[in-house]
Amino acid sequence: MSEAFADLHIHIGRTYTGKAVKITGSKTLTLSNILKAAKYPKGLDIVGVIDCHSPGVIIEIEQLIEAGKLVEMDEGGFRFEDEVTLIPGTEIEVYDENCHGPIHVLAFFPTFPTLKDFSNWLSKRVTNIQLSTQRIYEKAEVLQEKVKSLDGLFIPAHIFTPFKSLYGKGVVKSLTEILNPHLIDAVELGLSSDTEMANQISELHSYTFLTNSDAHSTQKIAREYQKFELEAPTFDALSKALVNQDGNTVRANYGLNPRLGKYYRTTCAVCSQPMKTTICSHCGAEKYIKGVSERISELADAKDKPQRPPYIHQVPLDFIPGLGPKTMQHLLDHFGTEMNILHRVDGNDLKKVVNVQLAEMIIQAREGNLQIAAGGGGKYGRIEKKAD
Repeated sequence: MSEAFADLHIHIGRTYTGKAVKITGSKTLTLSNILKAAKYPKGLDIVGVIDCHSPGVIIEIEQLIEAGKLVEMDEGGFRFEDEVTLIPGTEIEVYDENCHGPIHVLAFFPTFPTLKDFSNWLSKRVTNIQLSTQRIYEKAEVLQEKVKSLDGLFIPAHIFTPFKSLYGKGVVKSLTEILNPHLIDAVELGLSSDTEMANQISELHSYTFLTNSDAHSTQKIAREYQKFELEAPTFDALSKALVNQDGNTVRANYGLNPRLGKYYRTTCAVCSQPMKTTICSHCGAEKYIKGVSERISELADAKDKPQRPPYIHQVPLDFIPGLGPKTMQHLLDHFGTEMNILHRVDGNDLKKVVNVQLAEMIIQAREGNLQIAAGGGGKYGRIEKKAD
């Protein structure tokens, strides 16, 4: 068994030919660049890339295999330059006949043939198979059954964000209204919630919680992630970890303090000021974006909460005031990767490379001890000052 850091929700902005996949994604966010960034500077062991259904991306995977840079493993997944595991997947938008939605879900596949099989199946049920997160014209349970028939993993995405998530819109009271609960392998919490918040909902107690970046650029990769303990960095071991099988397990989730998330608190949709009632006290508007904290309070029904791995409120390095590109590169030159800086480097060694104040902020950032102002309405919270 060994530790493996994984971010399982990374978008592809463009194919290797420059064709758009995730239109809002960075133009430099190709599959190859994701794999390179995961290796350095991020230092991840596993990445889930969720636009691999796109035919242009499938061609790039084939080219990487032919070049010997990507090797398909017998236990599922692909190994990039023998250092990073690619778990290929897709993000799909579900909108059922009862107007529940739109809801985003993730699916991951163990092999190249199963990925291509799913892409071909999906192409007959979406408007444009080339693009990311297309709406599927099919029932959600049929989608789940197809994923499971290919030995895939099915995971509802960022389940509390106000837009395009399972619980966010305020219509769905139970996941059973849309999904077959027996065909869900885990749930992804999203950037404005954590384990303590999600544990308040009893129907989620049987699922493993995941925490991922939803990155639209290489810079945002690993802003949220988890640490697994795995027998090997493979699809099979990852699947076992989601059900705590054979010693494979999630050891910890690392993510933003929910207060730093873009949708933590309810805000006015007109002036973006915090709201405590349905009428904005600042501008009088009655339109608002409900915060994740308020939405979870509406759904909370759990009396007892299961024991889970720790959720560590870790602030990404690029959130830290004073840690600019030159300083970041200086740290990387000394310590190798961001995972090393965040998990393995002793605080005293940090102080030998950067000034003491910045080193202290990095230490507090990785321990979740920086003071923050809450985010909401699509704007991230911010670090206010170093905690006492």
